[in-house]
Formats: sequence, C-alpha cells, structure tokens
Amino acid sequence: MFDAPARPAPQDASWRIEIEASADAPAVEGLVLAAFGPGRFAKTAERLRERARIAAGFVAREDGLVIGSVRLWAITVGGEPALFLGPIAVSAGSRRAGLGADLVQACVDHAGDVGILLVGDLPYFGRFGFGPAPDARLGGPVDQGRVLWRGAAEASGVVLPA
Repeated sequence: MFDAPARPAPQDASWRIEIEASADAPAVEGLVLAAFGPGRFAKTAERLRERARIAAGFVAREDGLVIGSVRLWAITVGGEPALFLGPIAVSAGSRRAGLGADLVQACVDHAGDVGILLVGDLPYFGRFGFGPAPDARLGGPVDQGRVLWRGAAEASGVVLPA
C-alpha cells in the first residue's frame, strides 16, 4: 500500500512498526474509535482528513495484532505540498511504552523533506522537531496554539486537502 520500509521496535519492545495494509483498515478504525470516540467526527482535523487522501499509514503489530496506528494525509499549506499527521491511536494496554513516539517517528522518517502539519501538544511533539504554526489556517474551529509544523519553510496560508 505504501512505499516505506518497516521499522523494528526498540530492543526491549515486543511490537514492530509496519506499513499499513488495506486489510488493516478495520483494526485501525477500531483503535481510533476506542481512542477518540465518536466525538472525533466533530473536529476540524477530522473534517480535513475526510477530504484528503492517505499518503502513508503505519501500524504497530504485536503477535500479529494491530495495537497502534497513525496516518499521514496529503494536504497543501498555502498552496505548497505537505502532510497532515494523525490520528495516533494506541490500544489501551499498550500505552505508556513509547509506541506512540515510534509511530510518530515512522511518519517523520517517511516524510523526509516534506513538511508535516498536525494538531497536538507541543510538549509531546516538540521532541520530533515540531513547533507552532501560527500562520497555518485550517478550515474550521481549532485551538491555533495546538497547530504544529515540522518543515524547512514556515507553514503559512490556508490548509486544504491535496
């Protein structure tokens, strides 16, 4: 489905980060629903994802089961190609083990020089090189302080699905 190599988990982890396959879609949707509930459908980020195409997806697998997922979506920011990260979903029993960070790192590695936008917490995402994107404008209500960017140039302008 995607053109990025799988990443082994840290030495002490029992999971493996792999490229999402089409057969993983039901498990991914189940993880996202369990993590965010139906309220996610009211969020501006979800509205953007509904109209964008998946550029890449990664799952964490343990003993053949999908226990974590994240996707990158094709967008433009001010007319420039970029990626939108999210949502990150990890099964309840696998949280606090670094799995979410490994999924984010898989996205960063995959993106290369392409900028990544997300809506999230700076204290968490700052360690991956994300910073505030005060001039990136999503098409709906959003806490602008949570709009973050990782890229060579500044993120400025309207955010649209690509």
